[in-house]
Amino acid sequence: MPDERKHTIFVIDDDASVRKALSRLLRSAGFQVETYLSAEQFMEREHFQGFGCILLDIQMPGLSGMLLQQKLIRADYRFPIIFVTGHGDVSARTQAMQRGAVEFLAKPFDDRELLRVIEVAFQRERN
Repeated sequence: MPDERKHTIFVIDDDASVRKALSRLLRSAGFQVETYLSAEQFMEREHFQGFGCILLDIQMPGLSGMLLQQKLIRADYRFPIIFVTGHGDVSARTQAMQRGAVEFLAKPFDDRELLRVIEVAFQRERN
């Protein structure tokens, strides 16, 4: 099993069923997972010092995924971000990618594709 499996994946999505499904998938693949129902809830946690990746919904009540990405950049919180959304458009995808997002996956997405993208994110983090 690759070293990436020791990394923590932060799932931030207001949909409980999505958080649960992603958590199960990622844990079954050997990852450590933390889930958050909002961007605000994630921002309340202590600054994480390890290696990780953020799976982030774009549309949530309160602080959107796009705004969270901007806040994290300003706070020098440089984890790779993978957007997972059912509400993406070309403009949002372009903005997210220009700000350094690893990928922008539309829900529903293939589990194998998500795991592949997470591997890319961890490779990017090592470099």
